[in-house]
Amino acid sequence: MSTDLAGKVIIITGAARGIGAAIAHHAAECGVEALILTDRDPVIHMLPCPVEAVSTELTNPDAPSLIAEAAKDRFQRIDGLVNAAGVTTRGDFSNADPAMWDQTMAINARAPFFLMSEVIADMRARGEAGAIVNIQSMNAHAGAPDLAVYAASKGALQTLTKNAANTYMADRIRVNGINLGWVATETERVLHEETFGKGKGWLAEQGAKQPLGRLVSEAEAARLATFLLSDASAPLTGQSIDLEQWIVGAPP
Repeated sequence: MSTDLAGKVIIITGAARGIGAAIAHHAAECGVEALILTDRDPVIHMLPCPVEAVSTELTNPDAPSLIAEAAKDRFQRIDGLVNAAGVTTRGDFSNADPAMWDQTMAINARAPFFLMSEVIADMRARGEAGAIVNIQSMNAHAGAPDLAVYAASKGALQTLTKNAANTYMADRIRVNGINLGWVATETERVLHEETFGKGKGWLAEQGAKQPLGRLVSEAEAARLATFLLSDASAPLTGQSIDLEQWIVGAPP
């Protein structure tokens, strides 16, 4: 069975760039019926399917309901969800403050929880199957020292993935996650090479040191996400798949 998304209406958060954008493009290639693409920045993609763009901040407690209502108003249903939006704010036990904790948790855990709640409610009300994919992180296993708060938020999302999968299995609502590690995105390049001042080409140099001789690509992450959204991955549910070449927090 191929990765076929024909007839599916899918919400993707964080779709302006990076992983979310890559998933949107691959979903379109897989024949998705329609996409609801959300981000705090404008979402501008030329795709061969109907698109509803929703600009919103996930720190807004009302954002999940606004996104879900936009999907139902335009397309009358929701068949799938990808929680791809997230922040990787650096914060550890020596420098994190309550504001940092609250913002990170709001975007990385609270918003995905309530988006899942909205989507699950729509699927159950219609008595239809569906699929949810949460973009998680390898840091959920323990976390790099400077990413303690981020690791906690992604650990929460990983637990919610399994909880929702177990709770709604009989409703044929599948919920899986992808624990992403280092992925070669433009955001990652700018963060390290420009913001942290590590210099041009630093990210590629680090990739060359990995077992595969490169970092995982956006396209590889997108292919896995669309597979998990598709019926080809049924009945898989409650799984958090590591897509990385090493484990954060494990001995080298």
